[in-house]
Amino acid sequence: MALVDRYRAVRARTVALTDPLSAEDQLVQSMPDASPTKWHLAHTSWFFENFVLAPHVHVYQAFDPRFDFLFNSYYETVGKHLTRENRGLLSRPSLAEVRAYRRHVDEAMARCLEHAAESDDADAERARRTCELGLNHEEQHQELILTDIKHVLGSNPLRPAYGGAREERGAPREAPSAPTLRTFEEGLAWIGHEGGHFAFDNEGPRHRRFQRAFALADRPVTCGEYLGFMRDRGYERPELWLSDGWLLCQRAGWRAPLYWERRDDEWATYTLPGMRPVDESEVVAHVSYYEADAFARWAGMRLPTEDEWERAAQDTPAPGHLSNTGRLHPGAARPGMFGDVWQWTQSAYSPYPGYHPPAGPIGEYNGKFMSNQMVLRGGSCFTPAGHVRASYRNFFAPGTRWQVSGIRLARDV
Repeated sequence: MALVDRYRAVRARTVALTDPLSAEDQLVQSMPDASPTKWHLAHTSWFFENFVLAPHVHVYQAFDPRFDFLFNSYYETVGKHLTRENRGLLSRPSLAEVRAYRRHVDEAMARCLEHAAESDDADAERARRTCELGLNHEEQHQELILTDIKHVLGSNPLRPAYGGAREERGAPREAPSAPTLRTFEEGLAWIGHEGGHFAFDNEGPRHRRFQRAFALADRPVTCGEYLGFMRDRGYERPELWLSDGWLLCQRAGWRAPLYWERRDDEWATYTLPGMRPVDESEVVAHVSYYEADAFARWAGMRLPTEDEWERAAQDTPAPGHLSNTGRLHPGAARPGMFGDVWQWTQSAYSPYPGYHPPAGPIGEYNGKFMSNQMVLRGGSCFTPAGHVRASYRNFFAPGTRWQVSGIRLARDV
């Protein structure tokens, strides 16, 4: 696919995800970690405007110079920006103006990419590379649009449904069989992206890691298995928890995964199609690193390291997700490394040996967040297919629950 065609397809996908939302929904921000949908639509255009059009199109006219402040996310070297917790205050510009902004950027980008396709000079190559980064960045925001709007709607006492989501429940499913543990021998393993196609800078450099022998479950943990932890007073036993996690659990009053609530002596959960009973056969989601770690300790296991997870996934096909299934809730647990939830690892998010952030503002994309975060692997039912690969490193603070995050168990051998 020509780069200009890929650009159009990605941009259209982002808009399609917002079509089921009312204008009011697109203004709402439910928590400091989330952003209004309208802001996502504008910020992804800001990225192309500032990093592709401004440096590479000499006659480009900015749509509105004030947007540089409003829709810059965190690029300090580019200029000042609105803080994340204040994004929900943006009643202006209107949604119509944001859509006009996207059209303005799209028209300029089409001309830029058509010119770059006809040129082989260094400037055109830089524009193409930055555009590819921008498209992968926008696909990340497609996932964030869904997680953020789920939090907005799930925080509403009416528990409204997302208009484009489909309810796919059929007859009750049997609980899956117990997970099988796959054993890996002690030795050196190659970790990191191999090259040959796009990867984010934090996926490299490729390097070797020595690993002790370990075993890894062939599937993620189910809701039924997590209910066992809850019934055994898992949220009330400090010996299962890391200290910071226990303090947060008590302060926040956690007693179940996010979006679960007790109804008529049964657990129900909010999904984008609306509330429904918890299905014990499905993969458990919306748990924090602290909950995942406590569950693993309760089960007599541990969480895998990120390099153990990657070694196990390297010979596993990565299925398609959001871009070609349309399913917006984790399904029944099944064997496989890539699946319905991002999986917490016990690895802190830090640079690989020999890592250096790229020069210029793009260097702020990943490197400056390599502190106080934990790595997740695998992709979720919200993740665009192109982002589901063995080397992909997602990362969030350990108390995060709004992401579609779950658990896979490991143990030493």
